[in-house]
Amino acid sequence: MANAEIIGLGRSGIAAAKLLQRQGWQVTLSDRSSSDSLRQQQQQLQKAGISVRLGDTFTPSPELQLVVVSPGVPWDLPNLQRAREMGIETIGEMELAWRNLKQIPWVGITGTNGKTTTTALIAAIFQAAGFNAPACGNIGYAACELALQGAESLDWVIAEISSYQIESSSTLTPRIGVWTTFTPDHLSRHYTLENYFNIKAKLLDAAELPVFNGDDSYLFANARHRWNQACWTSSKAHLTDPDFRPQVYIEDGWVVEKGARILPADALKMPGDHNQQNLLMAVATARLAGIETEAIDRAITNFPGVPHRLERISTWQGIDFINDSKATNYDAAQVGLAAVASPAILIAGGEAKEGDDTAWLQTIQDKAVAVLLIGEAAPQFADRLKEVGYTAYEIVETMDKAIDRSRELAPAKGAAVVLLSPACASFDQYPNFEARGDHFRQLCPR
Repeated sequence: MANAEIIGLGRSGIAAAKLLQRQGWQVTLSDRSSSDSLRQQQQQLQKAGISVRLGDTFTPSPELQLVVVSPGVPWDLPNLQRAREMGIETIGEMELAWRNLKQIPWVGITGTNGKTTTTALIAAIFQAAGFNAPACGNIGYAACELALQGAESLDWVIAEISSYQIESSSTLTPRIGVWTTFTPDHLSRHYTLENYFNIKAKLLDAAELPVFNGDDSYLFANARHRWNQACWTSSKAHLTDPDFRPQVYIEDGWVVEKGARILPADALKMPGDHNQQNLLMAVATARLAGIETEAIDRAITNFPGVPHRLERISTWQGIDFINDSKATNYDAAQVGLAAVASPAILIAGGEAKEGDDTAWLQTIQDKAVAVLLIGEAAPQFADRLKEVGYTAYEIVETMDKAIDRSRELAPAKGAAVVLLSPACASFDQYPNFEARGDHFRQLCPR
């Protein structure tokens, strides 16, 4: 019996383990963490015949034929490199799912920001058209959970795919590939902007039908000529460059495809220019898949939004409390703050990431009457705000204190919005951005 090891006891790792076990592999799951919840999962999986090692650092052994890496595990770990040198096939969970579902057409969505909303919009349109087309990857199901359901039950796979998952996928070939945005992120993992760009580009090179956001300045400058036969979208770039001819664009308040009106641009009720960009990419993808206008219009008009992305939680004394916990870098947080009404009270902080904070700081100066800082990054953010001459900040440390203070400040300062848009990862205080957003939701006044 062939031996496989899955690194990472998350949802993806468990699904990968169950899939391989069903196919006859002898499977071991390992995770360097150990907690009560992980020990409970360990007991359940071991009853099912899957060995689980907790508090364990992966070490390759000659008995292994396959290593499957969960999305959050660095691809360049020394022991993973050693496994490859030993001739042990090493792949990501997304690649394993692809190998089991490659007879189904895939839409693969990548980008620094905008992936989740665009993925959710695409899935909603495909489902409105009658397809069984679930979202997976970093939204909805783990990819291997769909593989466990079986290809015969699916019409399309709509996959949000991070750079980590592209990096660990050797044969993933989507029918349609979508690149939403590109800004510096994950550089602690990918080291250089060029390397990060090339990883993303790998997915679009593999795609049969690539779709690009022409409103993203980096993509517009660096990808337009390389992928000049791709489907480009734009809400505004075509207005300033006479040589740029996007296939899907906004004109006179309508989303237009090659001269034909598809639906009113304001049919999508989510605020912000970035969501107009997401809408265009979703429409372009649907049209490439042959989906009719009526289904597109119905899906977009009824689209409820995405949890943790400019999600309006409550209105208290005329003040909207908005959850943008998914804004885990400066660019996403800048977009979120720019999209809401002003004046705003901003809650920011967490585990800081590398990146250019210039535009974010400028938007704070333009729109925020107060900034409440939480988490590890609070002192660093306070120093940056002070450097640009912004003094209306307070270090409050925790979400509970941030909400309490916002309830005092918002009426006094005439704020229209209290916005959680952290510009940080969550791992200093929460297991993930969803848990952070859920905590904010629980605390918001009604």
